[in-house]
Amino acid sequence: MADIVLNVEVRERTGTGGAREARRQSKVPGVLYGGPKGPVAIAVRQNEFRKALYTGKLLGHLVSLTHGGETQQVIAKDVQFHPVTDEPMHFDLYRVEKGQTIHINVPVHFANEEDCPAFRAGATLEVVRHDVELVCRADQIPEELLVDLTGRQLGDTIRMSDITLPDGVETAIHDRDFVIASLKISSAAVAEDADAAADEAATEAAAAEEAPAEEAAAEEGAAEE
Repeated sequence: MADIVLNVEVRERTGTGGAREARRQSKVPGVLYGGPKGPVAIAVRQNEFRKALYTGKLLGHLVSLTHGGETQQVIAKDVQFHPVTDEPMHFDLYRVEKGQTIHINVPVHFANEEDCPAFRAGATLEVVRHDVELVCRADQIPEELLVDLTGRQLGDTIRMSDITLPDGVETAIHDRDFVIASLKISSAAVAEDADAAADEAATEAAAAEEAPAEEAAAEEGAAEE
């Protein structure tokens, strides 16, 4: 069973006007599509949708959609947010069968930063892919792809082959071992090294300028004696 259940209503009005009407009624408008059936305009009450969204198990997960006593499995594909308030404004649900093979993006997370020598050496984690497109059954979608940073050194590159996938799950890209992230010297560390080098160079230059003057003063003192 899916962790999230959404009770949806079918919207009679579609388009921008229908979406605005749903929002005035404290609902989040959306569209259900995919499979042999055509798209259907739907809506979910705002408080229920926010509750489902903030569990972190809505997007990219198997969701049970209920309407009129019927239940079907869907995948929440996309949620659009208001640019100022960050409130959910619209969502897309995709129909699936429980054992259907789908393509879906799964987030990449990193663990054990405190056991990573690269960070102690001044490195920063440069993430190339925050998520990876996987091919798997709709009821076997991984929660996340976890990268263990334990023992990672400065200059290390983390590739897809460093991540262990569950049985029955594979990446959509097969022709290369693509980069997930790399551990590089941070710009702050580079700037600090550059400042230190500049200070050292300035000190050496000042010392070089003072040396002839001191030698000249010493020679002049010897001549007077």
